[in-house]
Amino acid sequence: MPYYKPTITYSDALRYSAPANFSTMIKPVGAACNLACRYCYYLDKANLYSRPPAKMSAELLERYVERYITSCASPVVTFVWHGGEPLLAGLDYFRLAMKLQKQYAGGKKIENALQTNGQLITPEWCTFFRAHGFLVGISVDGPQDIHDAYRRTRGDKPSFARVMQAVELMSHMQVEYNTLSVVSNLSEGRGAEVYRFLKSIGSRFMQLLPALDYTVGGSSREAIAAPGAEKSHLAPWSVSAKGFGEFMCDVFDEWVVADVGRCYVQLFDVALAQWAGVPPGLCIFAETCGDALVVEHNGDVYSCDHFVYPEYKLGNIRHDDLPAMLASPQQFKFGIDKRNGLPRECLRCRYYFACRGECPKHRFDLSADGEKNKNALCEGYKLFFAHIDPYMKYMTERLLQKQAPALVMPWAQARILGK
Repeated sequence: MPYYKPTITYSDALRYSAPANFSTMIKPVGAACNLACRYCYYLDKANLYSRPPAKMSAELLERYVERYITSCASPVVTFVWHGGEPLLAGLDYFRLAMKLQKQYAGGKKIENALQTNGQLITPEWCTFFRAHGFLVGISVDGPQDIHDAYRRTRGDKPSFARVMQAVELMSHMQVEYNTLSVVSNLSEGRGAEVYRFLKSIGSRFMQLLPALDYTVGGSSREAIAAPGAEKSHLAPWSVSAKGFGEFMCDVFDEWVVADVGRCYVQLFDVALAQWAGVPPGLCIFAETCGDALVVEHNGDVYSCDHFVYPEYKLGNIRHDDLPAMLASPQQFKFGIDKRNGLPRECLRCRYYFACRGECPKHRFDLSADGEKNKNALCEGYKLFFAHIDPYMKYMTERLLQKQAPALVMPWAQARILGK
């Protein structure tokens, strides 16, 4: 066993003994959804329960709201509503949630973020979102042919047109929104096109997430497999490591010459933080993880949104305390295993400071020494980090001089466009 794997660091110990400062993602309707996206990692979670997912009860919702607010040490508490499709819970359900947040706020600032596929958004929903300051994430993968290939309804109908209607409605009604786009095999070679499309529909904050999945056979559809699952195989929609790296390089080249400070791409913000030596603000690029719990519709709590498997269940909010589950040896081990589970090759990599092994859900490969848990997107991240390195150094220098990173744009134009 490599020497570092059974160890904890001083920062690990401090984190373990510090006041609870964590986030939760709530699934008010579990895996229930009106779409059946080909690459959905959550749809098959309904199989964990003996009957179709039900809406979280009002009584359980109240317990969750009260315990989450009072348990979190931060003066700002953010509720992240996810699914499945959380809007299936209904508008009255969310009105109740807002009432409960106000009741238990206790002087803390409450914020709300919600991820939706956009199929159910109406003027009434937009009025609600704006009144309560929701940040709405809407899922759109790019131009229609890319989006509709995998984001299908349960009747196998396309969903793109309805998403565009939702975007237009939110823009018209001044609802704050950002976009979440899955980068699949169909996105390869089209990074600049996807970026320009997202800008054209008004997105100014973009999450671009790689679809890299392994699946195992099921009765109706193949389920997303955790790393190490037996008889799993690469899903056909998966982006190749090189294809993802090239995609992000193409997006970066569009962004860095014209949009720094105007448009925000999550991966670029995180990379700049890593180059500047400050916390990245995103768990997958942190050295350790485990501070983002998932609360299911029946109160079950899991270690992470991407590890909703029986072996990662921590308890249930009906009878278990949220801070206790967060501080449990099981969750602590889950968090530090992000670092301690990496092969030595990763720790020697020049880009470890930026990558940190990325998310454990993508660790399907073997290292050159034959060790497990190497990230299957490694080649792509190395390509991307090497490409952005001079620009990140330039922006970091501007920050050290208390100048705006946007000053990189003329310099980038000269390098990329020859201006």
